[in-house]
Amino acid sequence: MTSALTRIRGRIAALLPGRSDLAEIRRDPRRDLLAGLTVAIVALPLALGFGVSSGLGAEAGLATAVVAGALAAVFGGSNLQVSGPTGAMTVVLVPIVAAHGPTGVLTVGLMAGVMLVALALLGAGKYMQYVPAPVVEGFTLGIACVIGLQQVPNALGVPKPGGDRVLVVTWRALEEFAKDPNWTAPAFALAVAAVMIIGARWRPAVPFSILAVVGATVVAQVAGLDAAKPIGDLPSGLPAPSLAFLDPGAVGSLLAPAVAVAALAALESLLSASVADGMTVGQKHDADRELFGQGLANIAAPLFGGVPATGAIARTAVNVRTGASSRLAALIHAAVLAVIVFAAAPLVSRIPLAALAGVLLATAIRMVEVGSLMAMAKATRSDALILVLTAVATLALDLVYAVIVGLVVAGGLALRAVARQARLDQVPLDRGDHSAEEHALLAEHIVAYRIDGPLFFAAAHRFLLELAEVADVRVVILRMSRVTTIDATGALVLKDAVAKLNRRGIAVMTSGIRPGQRQVLDSVGALDLMRHEGREYATTPEAIRAARDHLETAGVLPARPAQKPLTSSEEALR
Repeated sequence: MTSALTRIRGRIAALLPGRSDLAEIRRDPRRDLLAGLTVAIVALPLALGFGVSSGLGAEAGLATAVVAGALAAVFGGSNLQVSGPTGAMTVVLVPIVAAHGPTGVLTVGLMAGVMLVALALLGAGKYMQYVPAPVVEGFTLGIACVIGLQQVPNALGVPKPGGDRVLVVTWRALEEFAKDPNWTAPAFALAVAAVMIIGARWRPAVPFSILAVVGATVVAQVAGLDAAKPIGDLPSGLPAPSLAFLDPGAVGSLLAPAVAVAALAALESLLSASVADGMTVGQKHDADRELFGQGLANIAAPLFGGVPATGAIARTAVNVRTGASSRLAALIHAAVLAVIVFAAAPLVSRIPLAALAGVLLATAIRMVEVGSLMAMAKATRSDALILVLTAVATLALDLVYAVIVGLVVAGGLALRAVARQARLDQVPLDRGDHSAEEHALLAEHIVAYRIDGPLFFAAAHRFLLELAEVADVRVVILRMSRVTTIDATGALVLKDAVAKLNRRGIAVMTSGIRPGQRQVLDSVGALDLMRHEGREYATTPEAIRAARDHLETAGVLPARPAQKPLTSSEEALR
């Protein structure tokens, strides 16, 4: 018990910030200050928009950006990661809000945070590298589509219809708009989206999102446009931390949604951290520390009314591009947003919802990297299939199921590719010390096969069929030195094949079994069968000589002349 507690304490200590983090913060604070201010300006409309889209309101998005953004910056495993509410998480939260209400979302966030901390303590961060690139690309494409569709009600200026399926909600919103069309809200949304997309190509360093939102707000206020519905009243500050939302009796029913939120938070955060590493030189995130930081952030955010948070790829990219050198930039971003919450809440409350919808529409469009998608689609048919299936599953099901579908399909296609590498080839007998005439006579009664590649469940049954159909010979030699791996299924199939050949009166000799494969063969009894009558040999020449002896004993081949006994002098020379 004591040793276990010591290991846990040591593991937690390894995940906490150290002196190196403090040294990096002191390296170039001016650059981090500029980067943090820039990211805060970009993050403000996104935090508001994702809060509204989640169903908990703009104040929940701001609380998440401030609380989770600060804690993830301090305790996370990436120096450049920026965390907060994201579109991907919003996609997962909408059905949870519909089924369990706002308090259910807060409970789910708290539970997901605990799960993320547990994953960090278990060292699960390293498994992110096993997610294939087509799954990530399809996942991102599907998320972009869902985020865009989620903005349709606000972009059209109609009340959000009921339902948790984004396609159904979008269709109902279009029907509602068609009954009494008012083009004010669509004009605001399209104008803001156009300014962001065109402006990003013209001047990438300028925060056009905040400029477009400010412009839309000014126009709506000056023109007195009632159709441009504003966000509404926001609290002037963060609420006091509270656990009043927690209902212990509802924890069981919220377990599955919490697992989904934790899985998404881990996936998106580690993906975003990897993107940040790729945009810089010399930066490398600690995956377990990142999970730990995101876990603490998600435990704290619900206490202040915030939604679950993850690492945000777009905001992280802005942070890197504006010259951030340490986690101080992300911390400043959270602090600036906190100041806005306290000082400018009345102004922020006047922003039209249609303008925020335009910001998120532009964000969804910019998430789609057409060049990357085309390259992935052209790579192989398998990659294209995985990408499309993951994207469709994201749109039709939910994000966690989409990743599972993508991983299962990718795993199945990978197994098929590996299985195709396995071969069973008939090979000529090694001549050894046999004469040409004797070698020809042996070849009439002995056939040798070489197994190349993996002998496992995806390929093993094909070997059974091929071996079972061996022509009328007296001995089969299996050369196994090139078997790369073997599992229990492969061992059982091999055992069955040997047993079937034995029942037909065909002796089976094996050669070249590797030491690492003996345990698997022995566990299913295949090795005992192969050793029957001494029919397992280290090398192929030994197996051929044993086969020659077997044929002599059976009377198929004439016995070789007995060798004269060696004289004492010959024995000494030997």
